[in-house]
Amino acid sequence: MDPALRPARHLPVQRDWPTSAILAVQIGILVAIIASWEIGAATGFIDKFFWSHPSAIYHTLTIFFTTGDAFTDIAFTFRSTILGFFIGTFAGSALGLSFWWSKNYAAIVQPYIICFESLPKLALAPLIVLVFGIGIASKIAIATALTLVVSTLTTFAGVKAVDPDGEKLFYSLGASRLQVFRKLVIPSCLPWIISVLRVNIGLALTGAIVGEFIASQHGLGRAIIYAGQTYDIALVWVAVSVLSALAVVMYVAVSWIERVLHKGIKG
Repeated sequence: MDPALRPARHLPVQRDWPTSAILAVQIGILVAIIASWEIGAATGFIDKFFWSHPSAIYHTLTIFFTTGDAFTDIAFTFRSTILGFFIGTFAGSALGLSFWWSKNYAAIVQPYIICFESLPKLALAPLIVLVFGIGIASKIAIATALTLVVSTLTTFAGVKAVDPDGEKLFYSLGASRLQVFRKLVIPSCLPWIISVLRVNIGLALTGAIVGEFIASQHGLGRAIIYAGQTYDIALVWVAVSVLSALAVVMYVAVSWIERVLHKGIKG
């Protein structure tokens, strides 16, 4: 057949499902997993001792929130995560921005930042707990250590991407270095700083939980360790589920903040 006579091919069009349909499928998958788990445990296909079962987990969940330290543990983990997130993000962003002021200073400090980034910081967690104690300070310190370097390197990448022609234009118009920093460098780096927020909230939560694993009086990490040591598998699942819900809530909140900041920059 003459290629000119062949019918034109249209690009495949994929229809996006409505949000309600996607949510229904997600809930259906979750219900199917829970039902299969419960049936498997009831028939002996799944070992209840190692995996527990949903009905026992639900019973433990009600006890955890009615008579346990659920709200104390959640608040402890939340505080240490949020404080570590904010301290690490702000301090790391400030350090990354400071590299703009002097190339020599940046060249001297950068190898140390990269070296600290390559270190397995979670392996230093026991030392941090020994220095700061088993209270919330050590959890904040670990969360800060995990977020600080990421923010520093990301912001420094934004500093290096600042338009040099823009700098020359500012100086030609009589701007001081401080004015260039405030009016050009910081606005140029804001998208880079914002882009790392969602990564940092996950890192901060990881740091807080690791600190609670090592030694802590409160926290969801302590609850998980305690449940594992006493072979209370249902409590392990409860603590993990609550921790997952907390992670989702914080991730959604940070994503919303990120969208608001992006709109503010564009506006």
